[in-house]
Amino acid sequence: MTMLKLKTLLGNYPNTRAVKNGSLVPSLFAFDFADVKVPNRAFKRVVRNLEFDVAELALVTFLQAKAYGKPLALMPAVVGAGRFQHHCLVYNAERPRMTVAQLHGKRIGIRAHAQTTVTWVRGILADDFGVPLRDVQWVTFEDGHLAEFPDPQGFVRAPEGRTMVEMLLAGELDAAIIGTDLPDDPRLKAVLPDPHEAAKAWSVRHQMLPINHMMVIDSELCRERPDVVREIYATLEKSKRLADTENPGALDLTPFGIEPNRRALDVLIRNSYEQGLIPRAYAVDELFDDFTRLF
Repeated sequence: MTMLKLKTLLGNYPNTRAVKNGSLVPSLFAFDFADVKVPNRAFKRVVRNLEFDVAELALVTFLQAKAYGKPLALMPAVVGAGRFQHHCLVYNAERPRMTVAQLHGKRIGIRAHAQTTVTWVRGILADDFGVPLRDVQWVTFEDGHLAEFPDPQGFVRAPEGRTMVEMLLAGELDAAIIGTDLPDDPRLKAVLPDPHEAAKAWSVRHQMLPINHMMVIDSELCRERPDVVREIYATLEKSKRLADTENPGALDLTPFGIEPNRRALDVLIRNSYEQGLIPRAYAVDELFDDFTRLF
């Protein structure tokens, strides 16, 4: 019998290492990994072309995909380099100090309006600091992952060929929200005071971690081969456990299961709705179909 091959988009992280290097071999299928170094650069292919059977996907992108009826099922398996978000809002320290109170009317660079990191940071600004998000001049550098979701009126697109860091250092942006691409540059300082301590306090207060990426599965595969989908989850979970044993006692930045992620999903859904990214605030259980809800 021919082994079922699943076209898969998945990044290289500690909790996916055993899956990616072949240490874990599923019995019902084989992962056919796309040759993509940075998974988020292929997220458009996930939601526009429906190119993958199994894929890592940003959560806000999934929420929008659900709103537009894309045939993707969310699996409660967090992948990626989990991190807090407070330090991602930066300014150029060669210029006058930028504080949260000074963000009114300022030009803030963001990769895309619907980027998940951007959504988390804007939520923190609005919820914890009372920043009116509409009073900020948002400057985007690329389209969102879904073709159906253009930049809203009032947003500005950066000139073609310019980078966020380049414009920030040149004084053409007052601040920027930069996630995994944040360079180790002493000129870039966090706008939020004591961002790492603030993030820890925020996590304790909300009893959650600000997750970014989960796995999605082709809905047809869920219907036709639930046994395969069950093994996908089990394989990813085992890969995560192997990584966890390398650093016992460390904070779990990639929790699996609905309940460990419920609070984070609830806040991210609310932030996405309040920022105009989705048409309504979904209940967490709505994100999962009858099968993936069992994990």
